[in-house]
Amino acid sequence: MSTALSDLGLTIPVVTAPMAGGPTTPALVVAAASAGSVGFLAGGYRTAQGLAEQTAAVRAATIPFGVNLFAPNPTPVDPDAFRRYAATIQAEADRYGLALAAEPVEDDDHWADKIDLLLADPVPAVSFTFGIPEGSVIAALRKAGSITIQTVTSAEEARAAAEAGVDALAVQAAAAGGHSGTLTPQHFPAEIPITELIAKVRGAVTLPLIAAGGLATAADITAVLRAGATAAAVGTVLLRTNESGASATHQAAVADPSRRGTTLTRAFSGRPARGLRNTFIDRYDTLAPLGYPALHHLTSPLRKAAAAAGDPERVNLWAGTGYRQATAEPAAVVLRRLAEST
Repeated sequence: MSTALSDLGLTIPVVTAPMAGGPTTPALVVAAASAGSVGFLAGGYRTAQGLAEQTAAVRAATIPFGVNLFAPNPTPVDPDAFRRYAATIQAEADRYGLALAAEPVEDDDHWADKIDLLLADPVPAVSFTFGIPEGSVIAALRKAGSITIQTVTSAEEARAAAEAGVDALAVQAAAAGGHSGTLTPQHFPAEIPITELIAKVRGAVTLPLIAAGGLATAADITAVLRAGATAAAVGTVLLRTNESGASATHQAAVADPSRRGTTLTRAFSGRPARGLRNTFIDRYDTLAPLGYPALHHLTSPLRKAAAAAGDPERVNLWAGTGYRQATAEPAAVVLRRLAEST
């Protein structure tokens, strides 16, 4: 195991990816550790207090773990485009008696408060997605004792992250479920195989690499390790596990054999993300403007109402291309099976 990752206690070369919005729970992180993996709490969409409660729950198990944060990289929405889109999708919200926001909400996901929290109460590892933090932030976290990891989607982004001073990279292919970590969300990430992407990044930097994106079988894990990754990150394959916090609606959709596969879309959040195709994506994908987090906040009430009602056609069913491998069993069983041939 690479020096930068050795302190995380990995005995299998598999980590559990942070899945924001509910799927990643403290129980999932603890289960990962029991299998020799390490889990990352999803700090995205949480307040600093909410994140502190989750870190406290994991600390009680006395295990190594990480926290993922959405680093600021704003893509403000055009106000007129926002209003047009809001008016267009209001018909979907009418099903639940909801009035969608008329004006955009822009924020930085409580970034400064979460950094203050992690500096005051350090965790073993901190990873960043969406943007590269200032070098001073990375240096402060490292001084506090945290391993720092940056999500990248290309060799160019990898070079920038290395220059910023992080310890390792999470190399995310377009096959990954949920939001792409691309630093240029106005463009969809290139859909190249994860093994090819790892090889490109390995040729650009010397940092340890964690491969991510569509990895759902032991053969997938073996392939990325052979391509030059130090470890692999998995998320979608854990969505149906006993410890998953994914909604019942989400889990049922992942298990539904009639689903039409996954696609990259910005219909729900204004930023590229991969999920299962559904009616909302079919209707609004080409109409959605660029604009994160404004569109995320706009559609959030609709998505929550649809999930609660068991309506998979109006909720973001984030999933990677390997979603059909997701099984209903303990997470530790899944993780050990993925590492069998490594």
